[in-house]
Amino acid sequence: MLFSIKKEEWLGNVKNDFFAGLVSSIAILPEVIGFAIIAGVNPLTALFGSSIMMLVITFTGGRPAMVTAAAGSMALVMVGLIKSHGIDYMLAATVLTGIFQLILGYAGIHKLMKYISRTVMYGFVNALAIMIFMAQVQQLPGQSALTFVMVGVTILLMYVLPRVTKVLPPALIAIVLMGVVSVTMPGQFQVIGDLGDLSQTSFKFALPHVPLTIETLKIIIGPAVALTMVGLIESLLTLPIIDEMTETKGDAKREVKAQGIANLATAFFGGPAGCAMIGQAVINVKSGGRTRLSTLVGGTSLLILILVGKELMLQIPTAVLIGIMITVAIATFNWESLNLIRSFQVTESFIMIVTVAIVVYTHNLAIGIAIGVLLSAIVFMAKLSTLKFDESEETIRVSGPLFFASTHSLQRYFDDEKVSLDGKTIDFSHMVVLDHSGEEVLKEWLESHDTPARAMTIKGL
Repeated sequence: MLFSIKKEEWLGNVKNDFFAGLVSSIAILPEVIGFAIIAGVNPLTALFGSSIMMLVITFTGGRPAMVTAAAGSMALVMVGLIKSHGIDYMLAATVLTGIFQLILGYAGIHKLMKYISRTVMYGFVNALAIMIFMAQVQQLPGQSALTFVMVGVTILLMYVLPRVTKVLPPALIAIVLMGVVSVTMPGQFQVIGDLGDLSQTSFKFALPHVPLTIETLKIIIGPAVALTMVGLIESLLTLPIIDEMTETKGDAKREVKAQGIANLATAFFGGPAGCAMIGQAVINVKSGGRTRLSTLVGGTSLLILILVGKELMLQIPTAVLIGIMITVAIATFNWESLNLIRSFQVTESFIMIVTVAIVVYTHNLAIGIAIGVLLSAIVFMAKLSTLKFDESEETIRVSGPLFFASTHSLQRYFDDEKVSLDGKTIDFSHMVVLDHSGEEVLKEWLESHDTPARAMTIKGL
């Protein structure tokens, strides 16, 4: 069923979900606005599109409490297209992205997630945590001393308040308190309204104004493929993190299709493509969000802020959001992985570090994960490329997989002059031939050793 109507996915945590939704709606403001400006999209349009995505994902998504909006990773993919061809082509690419994601959802692309190793997952999570932290720190140069004080106080509140009260999420309390401080000290703090032009007042349903030609398809298909993969990778890797935090199980196949529907919806209202946002999803869960009600409240609250409470939204100091997101970055980083490095093999540690480095350097999750998976595959094949030879007085037992990478192991062992085959039984019953290369090498070896002079017995073939 495409829409969720399960009672347990909506009720049972109403108070916490309500306040968590309020926090998450505010927490997405700086990133969505910031990257909208970088991409060349009107910030209010990006926020409106994000509210649409959150509401669509609320009903169709496969992971309750997971926040989806116009993410920075997607914005970076769209910059070139918008600069070269304009907003309408970006919207057309977003529509095509939604279609691709729907197709891949029904095709079961989520099953490929099992090929991403734990070390690559650690690398992904740690890289995102570092990127979240860096995004906050980059906003601080040039700010006043009072801004640094507010950031520090916010971080302190985020850790102290949970020990004092659990009635309200600490992030919501911090936003209200720091907002009051900012209002009483006008001009002393940067506020949301200072981030860009937020004067747009109307939003309407519209189709992208592009010619329906092969030429248009050639222009948008590259960015659409990149948006599809980046969005699905980030969403499907965020899903198990929220699973672990909530100790519940999400539906990856459903989430892929829901991402497609959400991108189609946002495109028709002028919004840019989006995906799951790990930082905002973490803060939603940390604030008590557990069910679909949290993202319903989040999407609705964001819509109200844009349409009715814009003046209030514009007065929120960015310093309090920077402080909150710094604590999210700290919570997102998998600190246990640093201790595990001691128990990891050198190759596994190397894969994790390389994944982190590439994602942080390129700001491209798809490239980082792809290289991490490729390195994992190479290491895995290297481990399988050596066959085992157990030799006794009468028998040589060969075990392991025989394929293109392990054929050299077979040839090297039997070409060794120290290995005597005369009168022995060569037992291949514990060896598995996996590909044509293995078959050919084994066939050639049998033909070259099948002589009357060698009184050996072949077993297991």
